[in-house]
Amino acid sequence: MAQSLLDKVQTLISANLHGLVDAALEKNSIKVMDEYIRQAERNLDSLEDSAATVGGTVRTLKRKHEEYAAAAEKLDRDIDALLIRGKNELAAAAQADLNTKQQLAQEYYEQWQQQEEQYRRMMDMKLKLEAKLTTIKQEREQVIALLELAEAKRITTKTIKSLDDLAGQGDEDVARVVDAIRSRLDREDAKLAMATGRLSEQIEEAVGFSEVEQQLEERRRRLNLGGGESGGQ
Repeated sequence: MAQSLLDKVQTLISANLHGLVDAALEKNSIKVMDEYIRQAERNLDSLEDSAATVGGTVRTLKRKHEEYAAAAEKLDRDIDALLIRGKNELAAAAQADLNTKQQLAQEYYEQWQQQEEQYRRMMDMKLKLEAKLTTIKQEREQVIALLELAEAKRITTKTIKSLDDLAGQGDEDVARVVDAIRSRLDREDAKLAMATGRLSEQIEEAVGFSEVEQQLEERRRRLNLGGGESGGQ
């Protein structure tokens, strides 16, 4: 997928929800929030389509890796049998074929791992953007109510630029709505930070596991142990 789409999605995920609310209050309009919602929905659709494509590629690469790895393991056993029977020329041809299949299996494995990491990243970004979109839609309704309340109580005779400005107006109803909005936005920011940390840990764990499995597979081959799983599974 185009890197520009990932960049756009990351920008939307990183958007400061407090800033969007403040901008709506300053302009006495929810247009800035509506524009964010439109961009988020449009890019979310594109991200879902791209993730589906990458997910299909992951399956294809995994299947190709497994096919070549299985063929290589069979050839490895056949070469030993040919040498034992003194079929040296056939063994040499089989060895050349084995080298090719091992190389292809490794190439497919590396591509599979790269695409799988990309797929995990895209799905994580999708969940984060969906969560942020849900939050901003909820806060949109609250901001509408807040603007109406402010107008009704003539608070808008002063320039209102942020939640802090509204909170300092001394009206209990306004302060209560402001506190509710601020609390929900803070929770959303905290959830996003936690999700980012979990993704980093999952990627490190998955990559580390794959390296260990690959090392074990190499050791099985050196010990002539058959039946081991391939390094990527």
